[in-house]
Amino acid sequence: MKTSAAIQDHDSLTLETHSFYAELGWLSRVIEVRITQRPAVPGIGLLPPPENNGHADSYAKYIKQHSLNTEERLVLILALAPHLRPDYFDMVIQKNLSKAGDFPQLGGVRGKNFRGFMPTGETAVYLLAGDDLALRFNAQKLFTQDHFFAKQQVLYLEDPPAGEPAMSGKIVMSQEYVELFTLSTITPPRFGINFPAQRIETQMEWDDLVLPSDTIDQIRDLEAWVKHGDTLLHDWGMSRKIKPGYRVLFHGPPGTGKTLTASLLGKYTGKEVYKIDLSMVVSKFIGETEKNLANLFDKAENKDWILFFDEADALFGKRTSVRDAHDKYANQEVSFLLQRTETYAGLVILATNFKSNIDDAFTRRFQSHIYFPQPKYNERQQLWKKAFPPKIKLENKIDLSSVARQYELTGAHIMNIVQYTCLQALSRKQNILLHSDLIAGIRKELSKEGKVV
Repeated sequence: MKTSAAIQDHDSLTLETHSFYAELGWLSRVIEVRITQRPAVPGIGLLPPPENNGHADSYAKYIKQHSLNTEERLVLILALAPHLRPDYFDMVIQKNLSKAGDFPQLGGVRGKNFRGFMPTGETAVYLLAGDDLALRFNAQKLFTQDHFFAKQQVLYLEDPPAGEPAMSGKIVMSQEYVELFTLSTITPPRFGINFPAQRIETQMEWDDLVLPSDTIDQIRDLEAWVKHGDTLLHDWGMSRKIKPGYRVLFHGPPGTGKTLTASLLGKYTGKEVYKIDLSMVVSKFIGETEKNLANLFDKAENKDWILFFDEADALFGKRTSVRDAHDKYANQEVSFLLQRTETYAGLVILATNFKSNIDDAFTRRFQSHIYFPQPKYNERQQLWKKAFPPKIKLENKIDLSSVARQYELTGAHIMNIVQYTCLQALSRKQNILLHSDLIAGIRKELSKEGKVV
């Protein structure tokens, strides 16, 4: 017996598929008219698209939100149709032709794995305009870089083989929009060479961040921009006077809260934060680093993500004098990155241990530089008090104020020490943290940096 939730899910799915059936039915009628009447009908004005009222699926919402006209709706369903029904075009075309493939005006190609008909730019242009040159030129504008299909990376024309007409390229819909329209969700990008970034999150709160008051004030200013930047640019008309996006430099010793701050900004502004793995971005091969960066920014465009470049010195370091081809291309990579960060509409955070290592061209163009200093005694004391789980008890001889005064540790150091001491207590099947474990943990942590307790 179906549960009420299952019935609701089925009903919702039925409404969504009904929207697609209506759209595919309209497309089949357009194809039929174009094939049977050929260029006699110059446009598709006599075949209006189905009513979009009452549909609550992602596809219908997208059409309504962007006020798509008839031509744009046709291109959108053309791109999506092979993902809905693999045999759709072959079925519709063969129904109206004695032999498939004897109507070259429709364009179309076959994929490597997918053997069905896949529409090209020529398919869209012919369905929209027939042989009317003026209408054809107008239809081609739907595939230019100025159209929001390209700007939002909804769909694009694949580059055709060299020497072939531009409109013979296959219409490709981005996988993200395929998922959005069919599943009403978007799967987060998978970490790898094509997307060298991982999403970072935190369960901590702003109160867990222990920093000097002036640093906190700067972070609050940054949070205000993330929340209200769009209003400032668009509703208040500042887009003509200031560049989109925001660029900020986090600098200071390791373990002082730079990554945590980036995670908290995402958590409290509802933005996804992606930490870029620079070891996968920077390549020894000429031109590959720019390609990797382009893939990253193209993926992030229009997502409103926060991009966090940790240990940014590897990529944003100072440019060198040109001694050979590698120096020349390394400088080009820095220039390319500067240009992409300046045009990115979201927040870009560069984090470094040493501000002096970052190229001056970046530091001059960043709106904010936020310093994360080594914590002082009062801050260390707060960090120690906040660090322990509520179930743990401290041995009477442990004086956290004395520990905070004696050992100059960062928040990251302290959390590593607390983890070590808690594991020691658990190994003894106790919830009491011993002074000897605490000192052993401190000694272990400082030894990593060659320091002796």
